[in-house]
Amino acid sequence: MAMDRREFLKLTGYAALLGLGGKGAFELFAPGEAEAALKSVPITAGKKWGMVVNMSRLNDEAMEKCIEACHRFHNVPNIGNPKEEIKWIWKEAYEHTFPGMEHEYTAEKYHGRNVLVLCNHCTNPPCVRACPTKATWKRDDGIVMMDMHRCIGCRFCMAACPYGARSFNWGDPRRAPKELNANFPTNPEYPTRTKGVVEKCNFCAERIAAGQQPACVEAANSVAAGVMVFGDLDASGSEIRKVLHEHYSIRRKSELGTGPNIYYIV
Repeated sequence: MAMDRREFLKLTGYAALLGLGGKGAFELFAPGEAEAALKSVPITAGKKWGMVVNMSRLNDEAMEKCIEACHRFHNVPNIGNPKEEIKWIWKEAYEHTFPGMEHEYTAEKYHGRNVLVLCNHCTNPPCVRACPTKATWKRDDGIVMMDMHRCIGCRFCMAACPYGARSFNWGDPRRAPKELNANFPTNPEYPTRTKGVVEKCNFCAERIAAGQQPACVEAANSVAAGVMVFGDLDASGSEIRKVLHEHYSIRRKSELGTGPNIYYIV
């Protein structure tokens, strides 16, 4: 019986995990091969991308617009079941987002307040180390990418991510309830996924390559200027560096050593 590419990757991935293939199983995917397997999205050389979320300007309208813009651009369906939901960017309660920052004297305005969260595109991403097939990798510009064709659905990356930033397709997302997903897919130029793969935010790598801002940033700043800032953390004169220099900011679970590149102004 013929074996398709995904089944082959699944078998070799499990063989590597079980030690059946020895060193050779891990060498099956040489450095850079995972990138080549995905349709080429130009890497922005000499950059280190990061994002700032200004919580003093963030409101419910901006968050809703962010989520809608991201999910429509990337064909993220509304499954209608919280246990199987797919999310690239979403709202999380402040006390859950920053558990180490919450205490009995926390300012009242933060109690029960929602915060916008997404993949942190870590400098030291544990998800990349956990993936047996290199379906997820970190680009030179800091963006942590996913190749859904290479993913074998083992979900080790999900277990490794301390931010809950990855979603698993328990069913075929193209068969999501039509009453919850009008005009799906909403972006015919972005590929839909299949059952059994993991997905997550990719910092709008396609838009960045075209000289545009991420969809969430563009949407948030249409509500109020400066809600979100995206830019090159390595460029001393960039807007994001200026904002971080002028305002106190925090990051999620930075004590874990992951090096998150999403900053929150509080």
